[in-house]
Amino acid sequence: MNYFKNIFGRIWAVWGLISFLITFLIVFLPSMLAHLMKDPDGQNYFISVSRIWMNVWLFLVGCPVKVSGKENYKKGTAYIVVFNHNAFLDVPLSAPYVPGANKTIAKKSFAKIPLFGAFYKRGSVLVDRKDEKSRTRSFEIMKKVLALGMHMCIYPEGTRNRSNEPIKSFYDGAFRLANATQNEIMPCVIFGTKKAMPIDKKFFLLPTRLRMQFLPSVSPAGKTVSELKEIVFNEMLKAYTAK
Repeated sequence: MNYFKNIFGRIWAVWGLISFLITFLIVFLPSMLAHLMKDPDGQNYFISVSRIWMNVWLFLVGCPVKVSGKENYKKGTAYIVVFNHNAFLDVPLSAPYVPGANKTIAKKSFAKIPLFGAFYKRGSVLVDRKDEKSRTRSFEIMKKVLALGMHMCIYPEGTRNRSNEPIKSFYDGAFRLANATQNEIMPCVIFGTKKAMPIDKKFFLLPTRLRMQFLPSVSPAGKTVSELKEIVFNEMLKAYTAK
């Protein structure tokens, strides 16, 4: 049974890649119209196009997503949205389903990919994690994103979770940003991507029902970076393990 599942998973991954590329080429030019608009309107338009793209692509690969907890967002409030991170599938899944304009902190190296790099760059705050100046610059840009009324999306685990723990320990970045700006943290737990795209299998994809759950926001007021990080981690771990 596992043998046939492994074969199917790799065949489905081929379909996933082909359908991803075809649908991306269709939405690429419409998405680039965002460059003609000022933010946050331009980014809101970009996210709307991205959401349409993801709705179509996830349907084609048999990975529909159900989103809950959007009522936790207060209109006119910018949040630092933090996600758990189990698979590459988290990346195209997360930001499009955040209500309103948002940007994601992302690796600078991916912006070099032809065509996709332009799309990736429009939706991201780029950072070279090995360069201290780049990290400092990205931190200031993230503060400006929030000041414009846009949400800032961050994966506090840093990379995909390869540990045996449900959620890997968090880095300080998102919580330092909240402490500096006093924007609230909006935790979001992603379910299903670990099954759809197991981290121990290369080029593998299974049709899987996905779910995103936004939790009540956490205020940084009166909290240290460590205290804020611990509260958010525990809330996300509780939600993830409850399922």
